[in-house]
Amino acid sequence: MNTAIASPTNITILQGIHWDTYRNLVRDLESQPGMRLTYDGGILEIMMPLPPHETFKKLLGRFAEVMTEEIGIEIRSLGSTTWTREDLQKGLEPDECYYIQNELAVRGKDAIDLTIDPPPDLAIEVDSTNSSMNRMGIYAALGVPEVWCFDREILTISSLVNDDYQPLEMSLVLPMFSVGVLRSFLELSLTMGETSLICHVRQWVREQLAQS
Repeated sequence: MNTAIASPTNITILQGIHWDTYRNLVRDLESQPGMRLTYDGGILEIMMPLPPHETFKKLLGRFAEVMTEEIGIEIRSLGSTTWTREDLQKGLEPDECYYIQNELAVRGKDAIDLTIDPPPDLAIEVDSTNSSMNRMGIYAALGVPEVWCFDREILTISSLVNDDYQPLEMSLVLPMFSVGVLRSFLELSLTMGETSLICHVRQWVREQLAQS
């Protein structure tokens, strides 16, 4: 019997869900991209993101995109693509994700198989502390090298080391970005329009490149 567990109003948790049921739900909900499904060994969490969540995940993603544009690095942006490993009975949808160092390995591929292909180099998580699931444990199992997490107060950069995440002050995937720099940009978003903020970030990146 499937069991629902009480949780925040934007989150539903179901137990006893078979893998095939989860995969069918992923397909059935493709037309509702706002939903986030997380699966771990029979437990399924369905989350409906709220507006602040969408704002911050988009901003962090745009910071990464501005950086790679200015440096001239090819990336593949895959947003909230569903990443799964049936052999591990795990799956999730990041808020944003990018192939950066491994972009060429998946360029042009419509189907990416994580048992064969590398995982995204960077995943972005906003409000992950509201989740009842161990999403970082799932990312580690899938082998995602770096995750940026922001809970609207604390921002962390975590790097995968020996199957576990270790906090870093500086991104390894996009080395100009430190925790302090990313946090300062997010703080500016509270008083600055998005277009002006992205222009500010772009100018900052250009200044860093000119000094290097």
